[in-house]
Amino acid sequence: MRRERSSKARGFTLVELLVVIAIIGILIALLLPAVQAAREAARRSQCTNNLKQLGLALHNYHDTYLCFPARKDGSGACTTISTTYGSRRNGNCTRLSGFIPLLPYLEQQPMAEAIRAGEPGAGISPGGPAGWESWPIWDNSPDVLLCPSDNGYPDNRGPYNSYAFSVGDQISGIRDGQTVRGLFPTVRTVAIRDILDGTSNTVAMSERVCAARLPDNWDGSGNALTVGARQIEHVQGQAVGIGGVASSPIICRSYTDGRYYVAGTRVICPFGRRWTDGQPTIVGFNTVLPPNAPACAEDATTWRDQNNVVIPPSSRHPGGVNVLLADGSVRFISETIDTGNLALPPVSSGFSPYGVWGALGSKDGGDVATLGQ
Repeated sequence: MRRERSSKARGFTLVELLVVIAIIGILIALLLPAVQAAREAARRSQCTNNLKQLGLALHNYHDTYLCFPARKDGSGACTTISTTYGSRRNGNCTRLSGFIPLLPYLEQQPMAEAIRAGEPGAGISPGGPAGWESWPIWDNSPDVLLCPSDNGYPDNRGPYNSYAFSVGDQISGIRDGQTVRGLFPTVRTVAIRDILDGTSNTVAMSERVCAARLPDNWDGSGNALTVGARQIEHVQGQAVGIGGVASSPIICRSYTDGRYYVAGTRVICPFGRRWTDGQPTIVGFNTVLPPNAPACAEDATTWRDQNNVVIPPSSRHPGGVNVLLADGSVRFISETIDTGNLALPPVSSGFSPYGVWGALGSKDGGDVATLGQ
């Protein structure tokens, strides 16, 4: 007798379907970290390229003026006047950041010329208003100042920055100091001839996570507010009013749980909010605490004007930050880099107490620190 085959196609059983779904889920779980790693590698590569462009701009500027720009400079005029854009200053209060003079060397000649000319019809003097002021000409920073891994700025159409100038292994007086251990003081300039430790052994710029997505965390009078538990990451904020920091920077670590500032700490979030403002809390860093460590200031002055402050670089790259050396090369610095004895005060000359990291920040300390290939 002949048995006829059924004309109906056999489907998957429920067990088989569940097995297939489980296999697909496992494959996705295995592939997702690889995809994320590939994306971060691409973002880190772009970040490195940005720093290389900044390094090239610094050297082209140096070729023209025989020095690097100051971190903070500009006209001294600082009287409040009425303009088309509301109350502004009749000068820039010596608060323009070092990014402004670099604009022609970052393919931003039109913006540089517009800032140089000012906007007399609107009441804005040549050179622009104070660096902290909003002004349509500079309210959109060049994209080269934004690291794609940095998730701290809302978008690339605002006045934000992800990169900072080094003041070296110095803590006190870095806001207005015309002499600092690093390459970028206020008003005064540094030339290659001043980098006695060697351009390949001295840090020029690095990254810091922008804080523009966060509230600046002060009241209407500029007084810093206290934070709750797990509210602000220490790679984005800056604790203020921390006594003893200028003589023992390790104190900063006691105000964090390893990632967030501890509850009850007064914290502000100034970095990266205004690329045109030359205050170190906005466009600077020092080589004291290692990358991705907490920032904190001894003085509790209002707004973004702290003068005695520890500002480590920080990033969203796993394990460390990219740094630009004074020779124009870019290297990755681990957050475990040797920092010597952080319980000691800084020095004004000679060897840095802060190990390899401190030595990399000082331009003429005599303690030459080299990075392996």
